Amino acid sequence: MHPILATALQFAFEKATLEGKLTIGALAIVSLFSWTVILSKSFQLSRASRMSRKFFDAYRKTRDPAELRRGGLTFEGAPAFELYAAGQEELSYQLKSHPVRVGGEVRISPASFDSVRVTLEEAAMGEALALEKGMIVLSTAVAGGPFIGLLGTVWGVMETFAGIARANTASLTAMAPGVAGALIATVVGLLVAIPAMFAYNFMVTRIRAFTQELDAFAIRYATQIEHTCVDARTVAESVSEALERSLERAGVAASAARPPAPAKP
Repeated sequence: MHPILATALQFAFEKATLEGKLTIGALAIVSLFSWTVILSKSFQLSRASRMSRKFFDAYRKTRDPAELRRGGLTFEGAPAFELYAAGQEELSYQLKSHPVRVGGEVRISPASFDSVRVTLEEAAMGEALALEKGMIVLSTAVAGGPFIGLLGTVWGVMETFAGIARANTASLTAMAPGVAGALIATVVGLLVAIPAMFAYNFMVTRIRAFTQELDAFAIRYATQIEHTCVDARTVAESVSEALERSLERAGVAASAARPPAPAKP
């Protein structure tokens, strides 16, 4: 910091009233929370971006939605991977609990697929909320920092003029220290709000991009599951096949129950 600026801030802080110093202390706490969120959220978004690129590169190379799960690949920190894992877990449960046999393959019914789709929507919502967690601190710092500083400034100026009125003097020498002590609260408020504003705008843009990416992936992933794992037969076809199987079982049972023909002499 420039020596002249440092000296000016030190002088203003020393001349600030108790209320002004309390205001500056409150702003320092807000700044501490704000920078904690900025640093942690920057790390989270950077990791999410890096791992998402790796996940999508691996996913585009597959044709079967379950291939990554069978391979045991993990991409911790990628929101899309968390959505993928939740969808695979629900799909595995539906395949085990409500399987549908189609030509020797195990698939799920459209009703079971609705459960998988709901799971994907819930996972996408959960990941979006996780990305947005802590952003309220930055928005509060942006909106509240200048007003808290302004409150300290107005309070300090009010006390300065009250002191001048009691001393019955209006010289610049008497006013300058009090006004300087009052204005430092506004300066600190702006120093808290400006970094939070730039960080908030940048992070909100990245989070919005992640959210749109999640929605697009959820649609694509659900479509692939529908094409590869869902019973696509019509109701008439399902009923017809069920009747054929019933008739076959009935024929086998009748053949087994029929007594053998007597041997000819």
